Amino acid sequence: MVAQVTLADIDLVRVSLQAVTTLYRESVIPALREEPGYCGAYGLATPEGKAMVITFWEAEEDAQAHIASGVYDEQVRKFVTFYRAAPGRESYEVMIVDMPAVKAA
Repeated sequence: MVAQVTLADIDLVRVSLQAVTTLYRESVIPALREEPGYCGAYGLATPEGKAMVITFWEAEEDAQAHIASGVYDEQVRKFVTFYRAAPGRESYEVMIVDMPAVKAA
């Protein structure tokens, strides 16, 4: 399993974290679910607007195909007016999985 991590700094003067979360949940998640090898995602944020989205993929090839297809860039563009700076992205091999027993906000 592979994790793609996107880090962003949301401009909370322009938009609330709730609005960003709603847009992601209603627009990005459905698109991700259509992608081969997609296994799920976590979205984390601080009250100051620092955000991290972790998407999980069955294999590195699936994660790379998602990026190469243009779907990733298409989804990032939906948030372009909300960023303080361009988001960063890294890829990690998932070494440990211990799913928390919490409900989504």
